[in-house]
Amino acid sequence: MGSLRSDENRKRLAVNKTHKLFIAGAFPRSESGRSYEVFDSHHGFLANMAKASRKDARDAAVAARNAQRGWANATAYNRGQILYRMAELMEGRRSQFISEIRQCEGLNNHDAEVVVSASIDRLVWYAGWSDKLAQVIGNANAVAGPYFNFSLPEPTGVVATVAPESSSLLGLISVIAPTIVASNTIIVIASETRPVPAIALAEVIATSDVPAGVVNVLTGSPAEIMPWLASHADVNGIDLSGVADAQLAKELETEAAGTIKRIRRPSPDHDWFSDPGLSAIRSFLEIKTVWHPQGT
Repeated sequence: MGSLRSDENRKRLAVNKTHKLFIAGAFPRSESGRSYEVFDSHHGFLANMAKASRKDARDAAVAARNAQRGWANATAYNRGQILYRMAELMEGRRSQFISEIRQCEGLNNHDAEVVVSASIDRLVWYAGWSDKLAQVIGNANAVAGPYFNFSLPEPTGVVATVAPESSSLLGLISVIAPTIVASNTIIVIASETRPVPAIALAEVIATSDVPAGVVNVLTGSPAEIMPWLASHADVNGIDLSGVADAQLAKELETEAAGTIKRIRRPSPDHDWFSDPGLSAIRSFLEIKTVWHPQGT
């Protein structure tokens, strides 16, 4: 026991973390081999982050496309249960998320707890909507003739998004959850200066029931990565609600026009604590109308 007590007084070496990307359910290094340093709110070293490249963006797009059909064909109940499982795992790692939010965003312990609680609650809220979307957004239409006419929501497909820079966890979940609950798959570029909570969330996703490729998390510069996704023919929509740079948003909209993508416009002053409503879900849902003759 004496030797153990003496070991307690030894100065430990810092275990510096080097985080990887999250693509297709795995944690690969950036294809380019690049990384960059991330600092806490007091300018102290926090971690090394992988700096995603064009090739990483393409790999994420392929992973999201491969996962999209299976995710869309899952039952709405199953998707809701998976989002709820994510919330359960976040609850189990609450202290870790609180610590990371304090370090990244410079919040006190109480405010960090509020952010983490709101993030978990946001996942539960969207999980509850999963099996109700068809009834609320869809419709049985009255038509003149012996037909049944139904309007049904369907996913846009693969969506690329930039997480809000100022809200590294709640804002991140607020762009991921509505997209995947609507049966889309997603490629998200984490907050460039505060990416650590995004990697922690990726670890939650990897250990939950989310199929590989449904959520892909890239770290690095949105200005470098996002143009390749905005112009990628296998990406069907881009969510710019977290983009604060008006010029970058305009350039991304121009890139997206070449492949006629569905776009959610920027909302840089958005209050991520506000009631999310259904607008984010509706942004990446298409409405399909089906006619069917009535039986005699």
